[in-house]
Amino acid sequence: MTSLRPPSRLGLMREPLGMLEIPRLLFNGASLASQPRGDGEPVVVLPGYRASDASTFVLRSYLGLLGYDARGWGLGRNAGDVRELVPRMIDRVADLAAACGCSVRLVGWSLGGVIARETARERPDLVARVVTLGSPVVGGPKYTLVADYYRRQGFDLDAIEAAIAERNRIPLEVPVTAIYSRNDGVVAWRACVDASGGDVEHVEVTTTHLGLGFAPDVFRIIAQRLARSDVAE
Repeated sequence: MTSLRPPSRLGLMREPLGMLEIPRLLFNGASLASQPRGDGEPVVVLPGYRASDASTFVLRSYLGLLGYDARGWGLGRNAGDVRELVPRMIDRVADLAAACGCSVRLVGWSLGGVIARETARERPDLVARVVTLGSPVVGGPKYTLVADYYRRQGFDLDAIEAAIAERNRIPLEVPVTAIYSRNDGVVAWRACVDASGGDVEHVEVTTTHLGLGFAPDVFRIIAQRLARSDVAE
């Protein structure tokens, strides 16, 4: 993927503009409230790297207002160890699925989306649908602004990229909606595009990486996709 590279650090200067999405949420309140509603189905929202459930509070609150049983992932801060976190996420999803007698919907922001996808890949019987927000499904950290940090910690980013490419050879059996933005100042937008096949829909929006968790356009897309009936219950 020689054409791929991390976003320019100049793009990081745009990221605080993502907070302007919050007043836009209020302005679009009526439209957002009229989106398709849930019927108590469990939805787990996974945070990004170094973030916790506090970062997804606004999105979870919105999904709760729509009638979903919206929950945080309950695993503390996302420390970034996908191999360690996926089994724990599978256990959490299995408990929720057993309690409700239905499959679970997953929404993952940034690295949280990678973990959501891998959970669904391992246990498609437990997961109805996945929505990712600016998730680096190509290369992992290699094409993000934290690439240098990983290198300093001794990680071989080429090896990680190759391992992810190998994982992507295993088809995803559940529908995935991948939301991305060319204005993302943290994750290269091309790294959010999954060309490996499977039932993956890509939807482009106009916001920053930070704004993905607050943008009314993103909330609207999530509400519409979670309500789709083309899922295995």
